[in-house]
Amino acid sequence: MFEKDMRIAALIDIYGSLLTDRKREIIDMYYNDDYSLSEISENTGISRQGVRDSIKRAEQQLYDMEEKLGLAAKFGELKKNLGEIIDCADKIYEYNLDHSLSREINDNITKIKSIAEFLSE
Repeated sequence: MFEKDMRIAALIDIYGSLLTDRKREIIDMYYNDDYSLSEISENTGISRQGVRDSIKRAEQQLYDMEEKLGLAAKFGELKKNLGEIIDCADKIYEYNLDHSLSREINDNITKIKSIAEFLSE
């Protein structure tokens, strides 16, 4: 269940602005603010069943958007690849230090790592 919640929260971050304001508000309260269906019902004036239906429809829309656009998957792959770039830069840095080669290489590695870390945030 936790894994599904994290996936939906990530999809809300990426595609949430494409949902209607009402659906975005309801699904945000449910997943990000951890409101119960009853609490959302009280806050929105929609029946508990209506809230549940709205959440299910919004979830399906988010899954459909991800299936068509794949932005969450691409973002995950990008983070993985940036991690590999940082690991490689660390290895080059260590090698360069051990062999007293070039200050310029160390400066460039620092830039590469800084950019990769910024992009992975």
